[in-house]
Amino acid sequence: MNDRKTLNRRKFLGATAGTVAGVLALGGSSVSRAISDRREKPGSLITRVLGRTGYRIPVVSMGVMNADNPELVRRAYEAGLRHFDTANVYQRGRNEEMVGRVLVEELKVRDRVVIATKILLRPQQRGLSAAEMKGAHRSLMEESLRRLRTDYVDILYSHDVSDPEWVKNPALIESLLELKEQKKTRFIGFSTHQNMDAVIRAAMEAKVYDVILTTLNYSLYDYADYLETLKQAAVQGIGLVAMKTQCQQAWYRESIPAEMRRFYEGPIIHSALLKWAVRHDFIATAVPGFTTFEQLNTDLPVAGDLEYTEEEKKFLEDRQVKLQMAAVCRACGQCQPTCPKGVDIPVVLRAHMYAASYGNFYQARDTLDGLEPEKSVKICVGCSECQARCVRGVNIARRLDELRTLLA
Repeated sequence: MNDRKTLNRRKFLGATAGTVAGVLALGGSSVSRAISDRREKPGSLITRVLGRTGYRIPVVSMGVMNADNPELVRRAYEAGLRHFDTANVYQRGRNEEMVGRVLVEELKVRDRVVIATKILLRPQQRGLSAAEMKGAHRSLMEESLRRLRTDYVDILYSHDVSDPEWVKNPALIESLLELKEQKKTRFIGFSTHQNMDAVIRAAMEAKVYDVILTTLNYSLYDYADYLETLKQAAVQGIGLVAMKTQCQQAWYRESIPAEMRRFYEGPIIHSALLKWAVRHDFIATAVPGFTTFEQLNTDLPVAGDLEYTEEEKKFLEDRQVKLQMAAVCRACGQCQPTCPKGVDIPVVLRAHMYAASYGNFYQARDTLDGLEPEKSVKICVGCSECQARCVRGVNIARRLDELRTLLA
């Protein structure tokens, strides 16, 4: 195992050495607002401007959420990645600590990287008064800055937004703007996994958000309204960061014949899906959550070449692939009325994804714990048969059973 890791690191460093200098331009009014691709020199990483922030960063960044190896963060930086995404709830604060230790304390590159973190206020906390919300944000922000070993972050997100009314909440906006005015963060935004189209439209109306971290993957290839909304948000100057880009769900294992699985489980699936997301030029960058050097080696070349290989084209055009995408939860919420007890099915299925596909049981548990009691999966107890149905055919009952087993 150690030999394999050493080989991966050697191959990784050999492939990237000498190609990544000078790919980040940081903020300021003199920076072009164009989103167009640019390279600093032949063979270097493709960069785009992150909306009105002015940050020019590679089209592939690092989603640090599931990573627990500091060396991986170091290698990602050495490879030329300059945007690192974390949150106060990831690994219960340890994720932020790792990012700060590597980038700020050890490498001393704070002025060369874009650090984004998120503050999660549970639904139960979202009815706070303006003063209470400011106090909560101020306290949580100080904790994050301490863990990150810095006196500011580049992007601060309100985490896990699914309600358009929360985006327009005056207390939230006032609280985030105060942190921006106090220079605790340079830019503000939110992350959204659910009801994305409506939430982003609300943000466009609010006209205060600089960056949005949103789900975009191949399962959404035929969601024309959502893709158009993203395009319009980019036109308005909102920087768009794509997450959940590689559909790490069980869709391709559930009904694909065993003899075909190698085609779907090799590196082609990851590079093809990541390219599909980033080839939308309204997306400034993506934050794939690689956790191994092998995964980094698969994702990194995408930042240097967005053209599909013949194998990737074959994969994306495969009829079976598009059919299997129906097994990916879009978090559209149309299943909600079919559950007689009112369980928040999209959130529960996202917790299933964290546990079953990411292997991140902390995040799965935290996601479930954040649900209001009347929407929790706990009230499923007593149902002899799950009545919830997905318009796209996602097997909700099976996911719920698996989640109970995984978190038992």
